[in-house]
Amino acid sequence: MASSLSYSEESMSIEHERWMAQHGFSYENEKVKEARFQIFKDNLEHIERHNQEGKHTYKLGMNKFADLTNEEFLAKYARSSVPSFKVSSNQSFFEYKVMKDVSHSLDWRDHNVVTAIKDQTGCGCCWAFTAVAAIEGIEAIRSGKLTQLSEQHILDCNYEHDGCKGGTIDHAFEFVRKNRGLASDIDYPYTRIQGECSNNKPSSLSSNIIGFSAVPSDNESALLAAVANQPIAVYLDANNFQFYKSGVLTGKCGTNLTHGATIVGYDEEDGVKFWLLKNSWGTGWGDNGFIKLQRNIDVKEGMCGIAMFPLYPNV
Repeated sequence: MASSLSYSEESMSIEHERWMAQHGFSYENEKVKEARFQIFKDNLEHIERHNQEGKHTYKLGMNKFADLTNEEFLAKYARSSVPSFKVSSNQSFFEYKVMKDVSHSLDWRDHNVVTAIKDQTGCGCCWAFTAVAAIEGIEAIRSGKLTQLSEQHILDCNYEHDGCKGGTIDHAFEFVRKNRGLASDIDYPYTRIQGECSNNKPSSLSSNIIGFSAVPSDNESALLAAVANQPIAVYLDANNFQFYKSGVLTGKCGTNLTHGATIVGYDEEDGVKFWLLKNSWGTGWGDNGFIKLQRNIDVKEGMCGIAMFPLYPNV
């Protein structure tokens, strides 16, 4: 693709039409289409400019979010709320605190612990996807069997009524505990909207947890020890995520925690240590649905607030 910085208006319009066809998009009228085209152009130029600078540890790329402003993107796809309980930085009950030696790198995908990337679509329930990925992980580690579990079950039946407009990861864990189980995705498939609670009978439940714990806040060493034992659910500031494509996300990132994702590993790339996270925006976003965030930065909260409120299910 030629640089968008030198595109003519006509060639930009062709790119927009190609993008619309690729993602199956259409607009209600020409006025709306023109407004979205202007946003598309701005985003494409931003992506091209970033990649051409050649000084970054990560690349940006066009995706299905290309006609959204960053504010619109966050409002629609990053709808988690911070936990409803207080997390102590000196938790004496943190079960992995005595663990001193961990491997240099780990990718839970290599251990049959991570299910395929899912897509929450327009429902702002990243909180449910994050919790489910963590439960799938620990269940696979303990049982040796990886089962794709149901976000829709949590979305429809949780006692806190968290839904597509937002929720918390701890509420998702607490629902599974109180419900004494979670259905599989086959028994309770995802519908993209919050619906009536159904199929919530004991015979349909595939997995259970006895509760959840928090990793000590603002402590990436403790977080590393936890991830070395199981996938960990985290809250994040997703402000810089919209067009992430590959590499390790570095640079400035805030702590406005409105998104959830699940850490499924860690490693180092070109001298930069990173966390590997499973996201819920489909395989067309990011690195086939995953993102690498810089690890061990010089602020206690971690990159994009990753170390502020990590949680994990107990089985």
